[in-house]
Amino acid sequence: MKNPYLLLTPGPLSTTHSVRQAMLRDWCTWDDEYNQLVQEIRNRLVKLATKQKDLYTTVLMQGSGSFSVEATIGTAIPRQGAKLLIAVNGAYGQRISEMSETLGIETIVVSADEREPIQPEVIERSLQEDEAITHVAIVHCETTTGMLNPIEDVCRIAKQYDKVTIVDAMSSFGGIPMDVHELQIDFLISSANKCIQGVPGFGFVIAKRDELAKCKGHARSLSLDLYDQHETMEQHKGKWRFTSPTHVVRAFYQALLELEAEGGIEARFHRYEQNQKRLVDGMEEMGFQALLDQNQQSPIITSFLYPDDSTFTFQDFYQSLKKYGFVIYPGKISQVDTFRIGNIGEVYIEDIERLLQAIKLTIQLKGETTV
Repeated sequence: MKNPYLLLTPGPLSTTHSVRQAMLRDWCTWDDEYNQLVQEIRNRLVKLATKQKDLYTTVLMQGSGSFSVEATIGTAIPRQGAKLLIAVNGAYGQRISEMSETLGIETIVVSADEREPIQPEVIERSLQEDEAITHVAIVHCETTTGMLNPIEDVCRIAKQYDKVTIVDAMSSFGGIPMDVHELQIDFLISSANKCIQGVPGFGFVIAKRDELAKCKGHARSLSLDLYDQHETMEQHKGKWRFTSPTHVVRAFYQALLELEAEGGIEARFHRYEQNQKRLVDGMEEMGFQALLDQNQQSPIITSFLYPDDSTFTFQDFYQSLKKYGFVIYPGKISQVDTFRIGNIGEVYIEDIERLLQAIKLTIQLKGETTV
């Protein structure tokens, strides 16, 4: 069945027919064939994440990506004698802060303007001033704006001060080349329905084995105990503690195969990057302005300022593009009016060209109706 529109969003995103088709078979969570599939997924994710495969492991966790973030925050940080520094320059860094507060974790928040990247020197100053900090968390691609934060510098500084590093790479892993060992990341978190191009239903954490081993008994939740989830998967060869999203898991495996067939993360990054650059160029030709400078911009999603037109409404713009077969995102930044267009998923340069043509037609039709 053909989709009625293309999702130009940061996840859920448009998937291939073959990924969706993979969900047509039912699976038993106890079956050896299914559990072998889970183990293969875990191994493939580690291989995608680093050349130092023996030092890392993967834990799969039911729910949206935020479930995996909360599982990590709630498990990696001891109940006593620990303090978390969270770098915040958008809604998803703020969400980690809310999780930490809810879990009763002692926290310091280092905030930056939503339109600015996190400054590593500010992180370092906080670490110098507060020796009680034990963990540092940062969002890689802050999809509030499309900002890419400097995780390499932040993690390097954190390790200079012997801190545990946690990176929310929800919208970047699988679409931007990275090596968690080279970046000195202890816990990296992502989700099935992002750059791997699977469907929603579970997240995953790529964890340094020796750091995860220290986490026994830390969890503040039964269901979101990352350590126990990992131990069950290790000891029972792919078994989840509680019912797993079997159809989603099988679709994700298919998505991993298709990532490999495309040429791996480097090839996918190149496609996303070309999509994003053509999008910005085409939008600027029509008078739209991107929120961020290109050197701060991720290839994942782009925020655009509302045009200088008092009659413009996002809802009208959205509905018009939907009729042409495209779904975009409203803005999330608090200080200026924006809308967002993503270009990850099963999206190619010809799709961006069709989108630009649809926006041009939308503008023309609007002009004709206001004359």
